[in-house]
Amino acid sequence: MSAVGIIGTGWVGSSVAISALHAGVAHTLMLHDVRSELADGEAMDLAHGAAFYPACHVRSASIAEMHEAAALVIAAGRGGTAGQTRLELLRENATVVRDLAQQLSGYRGLVVMVTNPVDVLTYLFHRSSGLPRERVIGTGTLLDTARLRQIVGRELAVDPRSIHAQVIGEHGDSEVVLWSSARVGGGLLRQWRGWSAERESRIAQKVRTAAYEIIRRKGATNHAIGLVTASLLESLLRDERRVLTVSRVQTEAMQLEDVALSLPSIVDASGAAQVLEPELDEGEREALARSALVLREAIASVT
Repeated sequence: MSAVGIIGTGWVGSSVAISALHAGVAHTLMLHDVRSELADGEAMDLAHGAAFYPACHVRSASIAEMHEAAALVIAAGRGGTAGQTRLELLRENATVVRDLAQQLSGYRGLVVMVTNPVDVLTYLFHRSSGLPRERVIGTGTLLDTARLRQIVGRELAVDPRSIHAQVIGEHGDSEVVLWSSARVGGGLLRQWRGWSAERESRIAQKVRTAAYEIIRRKGATNHAIGLVTASLLESLLRDERRVLTVSRVQTEAMQLEDVALSLPSIVDASGAAQVLEPELDEGEREALARSALVLREAIASVT
């Protein structure tokens, strides 16, 4: 096991921390926040639960100490408010991420970007830090994919783990659900009795707006992304070579270049080095191109 650092201990960072502890991914968990007492308090609170998770030393840490970690989770920045899109968060959080990237110049481990808009900030961190693109990984559409599987599973009365479907592109309003390849067990979802295009449209909208609905009710989304991030850390640090829809700067896959977005990638101890090209129908291919355009325009607005 390795040391893991979490930068930003608000709603999301604290949920990532507790999920990572229960998953047992680290022997040391370091927490940092610009509000140093908050990081201290979270570390103390989590440490008091040591009897209920695999052995791990939890402590607060400086940014300089974060260089010791095998993997860093960036959860710093401001969260969204009711009615606000992820891209509207961009300017403020871009400044935070650029500053962190400069402080972490020379870091030799893996970076997991969680802060929104996650795709643009994954791109900015890669560019500002100089770290290889495969080692700067955004949680991307992992959460959207989890939401999709949960909603489809509920509709069909099937465990979400038996739903094999993916969301790619932006973690945001232009995301793309790959209905054409979605499966239940080994069978195509579109061959399920009673399945329809109307169902697809309704479910895709639920997935796309899920965060807005949660933020409207409780002010933030944190628990599911905490679980998602802990699972991603497991795949990275345990060299599992799982195929996950993570965000990274793309170079050639799907004829995409110089933009960060989610595509299925093999995730292991080296990061997300191998990007896979899913089969898309014509509509999905056009939607992915539009998603990439949205993200390129957002990147251009802050570079």
